[in-house]
Amino acid sequence: MNSWWNRQRSLADYTLSALARRKGKNVALIVVYALVVFLLASVMFFSTAMRNEAALVLKDAPELTVQRLILGRQDLIGAETVDTIAAIRGVRGAHGRLWGYYYDRVSGANYTVMVPNDPELVPPPRHVILGEGIPRARGFTFEGAALFLSRFVGDLQRFDVARTFGTDSALMTADLMLMNEADFRDFFGIEEGLYTDVVATIRNPNEVAKIVEKAGRDLPEMRFVSRDDILRTYQKLFDWREGLLAALTGISILAFAIFAAEKASGLSAEEAREIGILKAIGWDTRDVISMKLWEGLLVSVGAFLFGTTAAYTHVFIFGGKLFAPVLQGWAVIYPEFRLTPHIDALQLVSLALLTVVPYVAATLVPIWRAASADPDAIMR
Repeated sequence: MNSWWNRQRSLADYTLSALARRKGKNVALIVVYALVVFLLASVMFFSTAMRNEAALVLKDAPELTVQRLILGRQDLIGAETVDTIAAIRGVRGAHGRLWGYYYDRVSGANYTVMVPNDPELVPPPRHVILGEGIPRARGFTFEGAALFLSRFVGDLQRFDVARTFGTDSALMTADLMLMNEADFRDFFGIEEGLYTDVVATIRNPNEVAKIVEKAGRDLPEMRFVSRDDILRTYQKLFDWREGLLAALTGISILAFAIFAAEKASGLSAEEAREIGILKAIGWDTRDVISMKLWEGLLVSVGAFLFGTTAAYTHVFIFGGKLFAPVLQGWAVIYPEFRLTPHIDALQLVSLALLTVVPYVAATLVPIWRAASADPDAIMR
């Protein structure tokens, strides 16, 4: 065992010296290789972190949301539906929600306007609580500022900013505006007894499907959306956007595939001459193949480490600036937040299978041909 280890260590030392002799070529190779790893790893890390954040956000979402559909579109729902849902066996409680969207012509952004259920988050009359993205879009950053909102030409209403949410909750609150119920109904013209939708809490989450079946018989015009349905929708959305980014990085992947194919087609004249000299001075075929495999491993692992480290820094320290607009999905207001690192062994193994294994495998065929040939024929 010791002799095998010493042999491999000697081969690795020689390989490092050989790589140093062709420093410029190998540095360029590692940079290009690391760039491919960086692009793939950034997409993988960012999308996985976003899925994890979405799962954490939806963990406290209501188990069941009830919406009224008219002509295939969501419409306001009456207060009597709240009582009907609450009376179903297995439902712990139900309440109506008031929320909607407001298009701000000043910033060109859509805001999510909502009446909070938490009394501590209900602002005073003619006041609002804003997510951190709205002050950025409007150009003010201090609490107590006046916010003027216009529903139509000639209409202008003033609200004072009670406070703003911090960046730690920006993923959920970046474009959020909270109002009290009276201001919301007055601003949007919603009559008493009408709500946007109804949310219900379920005693046993395993009974959601059965409760939906019961409620569907009493309220056939309603649409029932469970928390699992919302989570699956988010996961599919992130899968689609991740696939879009993977397609956009296809050019670099194609270049890498062409490079690997060129590597497999044969060795350069300088590399073939080096192998011929090594064979002439007593190296056997096994030693030559081991040396070249060490070279492929050192280049691949070096590029893999550089690429994954750069991707980690890009995604979890700098917020994935290259891919955030595509994966986050906000049109105008982009939340400023730091993703929580979430990397597992399966991600790294998958990344290695896509990048390291093809390059190392591409070196085997030409090396075996050169190493098994006659040294004199190789050098000629």
